[in-house]
Amino acid sequence: MSTVIETVSADPYFQELFAERIGGLSYGKGNEIYKFEKIKRAKRKALADYPDRSLLDFGIGENDSMADAKVREQLAVEANRPENRGYMDNGPAEYKQAVARFMKRQFNVALDPASEVNHCIGSKTALSMLPACFINPGDITMMTVPGYPVAGTHTKYYGGSVYRLPLLPENHFYPDFSKVTDDEWERTKMLVVNYPNSPTGQVATREFYEEIIELAKTKKFIIVQDAAHILLTFRGEPLSFLQVPGAMDVGVEVHSMSKGFDMIGWRIGWVCGNAKIVQAFSDVKDNCDSGQFGAIQRSAITGLDSPEIPARINKKYRRRLEKLVTCLRACGFTCDVPGGSYFLYTKSPKGIEGGEQFANAEEASQYFITKHSMVTVPWDDAGSHLRFSVTYEADNESAEDAMMNETLRRIGSLKLKF
Repeated sequence: MSTVIETVSADPYFQELFAERIGGLSYGKGNEIYKFEKIKRAKRKALADYPDRSLLDFGIGENDSMADAKVREQLAVEANRPENRGYMDNGPAEYKQAVARFMKRQFNVALDPASEVNHCIGSKTALSMLPACFINPGDITMMTVPGYPVAGTHTKYYGGSVYRLPLLPENHFYPDFSKVTDDEWERTKMLVVNYPNSPTGQVATREFYEEIIELAKTKKFIIVQDAAHILLTFRGEPLSFLQVPGAMDVGVEVHSMSKGFDMIGWRIGWVCGNAKIVQAFSDVKDNCDSGQFGAIQRSAITGLDSPEIPARINKKYRRRLEKLVTCLRACGFTCDVPGGSYFLYTKSPKGIEGGEQFANAEEASQYFITKHSMVTVPWDDAGSHLRFSVTYEADNESAEDAMMNETLRRIGSLKLKF
């Protein structure tokens, strides 16, 4: 007679110690799957089901090219300099001075590099730290949705809450403040905006910035403008928040060298604007990191002083977006080249005539991946939309054209319903 011993896995003693901000007692036990994980799983299934069919990957959100050769060459030089050996804390003066030169040349914004600029290890870290400067339990951070959630996540970590401002086509993808109550205004400490907007592609106008600057002064909150895509502006000239009178009194702008300089993964950007807010960011930063590697900061100066680099990158992604719009229109989508960013945000189809029906953008995205090996990112936060990124890998224009032709071949004959 054999005895079967049943093994029951118990939670570790520290399961009850996890902070409520990450789930508390339930941490690690949820079965909700993040949408990007769903996309990864669907991609694996498509590759397994159709091993001889390439993926048309419009889901990637990072530049497909390496940083400019002269920036990489300068990195090799800087990595061997002893002055870059140690901790950088709030950064060398040279990088801040290069940022000030860039802001003056690009936007005619004059900054004091010593007090109105500080580097960050990518804009993500800046957006995660700024709530620590202002948010107490019960406070509100206003954020546009769909959008990058990091500042909101950290607002909640500090006991605050997020007021979601939907970006809707009928409002031209600008936030509508008309429904904010007096109590909500009273508790609002920060407004986080992002223009050119990811993922909608809308660009800010001077009038929009004037409106939120006046609101900030009247309702007593600060503004954080996430300018990660600003050098990928296609409608008019790139507009910095800090170009508008009054902006320096109420907020800061967060810049990244990832998108506009092909420096994805280098993790270098900056916060600039109101000196008091920059100082508060720097004080929090002092207790979070020891600065980006000095060789990266000093080689990034080469990029900041080379306007031809972002100009070339802008031209490339504008060209790709123009090709994608032509292709998608032929497939039944209604879309235009966005005002900025390398994302195309367009209404999701509701189904296929005589075929599959989609309850939301996520279902449409899963259909395109699993049935046609075409990857897009679904956004159902403010209406059902699909986001196409033009950061797919293509070595030249012929490869770009081949990508468009294959996209048209696979889905052009579908009778999409919108």
